[in-house]
Amino acid sequence: MADRAVIAVIWLYLLQQVIDLAITADHIRITLTIYLDAHPEEKPDLAPVLDLLDTGGDITSRTEFRGHATVGAILADTDGRILHIHHRALDTWLLPGGHLETEDTSLLDVALRELAEETGIPADAVTPAEEHPIHIDVHPIPANDAKGEPDHQHFDFRFLFRTTTDVRQLQTEEVTDATWRKLDSLGDATLRQRIAVALR
Repeated sequence: MADRAVIAVIWLYLLQQVIDLAITADHIRITLTIYLDAHPEEKPDLAPVLDLLDTGGDITSRTEFRGHATVGAILADTDGRILHIHHRALDTWLLPGGHLETEDTSLLDVALRELAEETGIPADAVTPAEEHPIHIDVHPIPANDAKGEPDHQHFDFRFLFRTTTDVRQLQTEEVTDATWRKLDSLGDATLRQRIAVALR
């Protein structure tokens, strides 16, 4: 019986460590504040994120359907081309990225993990342009009846990386293809301009 009690205490301790390491609303708020200090003109566009944080919404959870945080990895090769993946469920070309997981300790870590999962490119094969997002985008996601998800918003924190390597192993459950595209293929003019400046 004592062994079970010791195991339970150890398990609770380890669980608490995981909880303590997981990304918090405070981490997101700090990241958002640093971003808005650099780009104050975007505050109206990011009002939904701020509103949810201010009202206690758990935007770290993908079950917060008023909107939740996701992270994108913008990967540039030596020619300045940007990696795109073809997303199976949405049937469209996107930047690599995805949802937060409990083991993630920072938004930058999420970008690195998602990039590795979806493309097989490991974290040690890329270099972050900086530690903070180059862009934050709020966009709608359609309902997914198969997952029981209503339409909702993603608050996508996008980080820029450079690499000299190529795609290795696609995560075929979610990704059907990958390709490098010229910077001007990105639809968002602000994002294109920021990437162009960062890659100089």
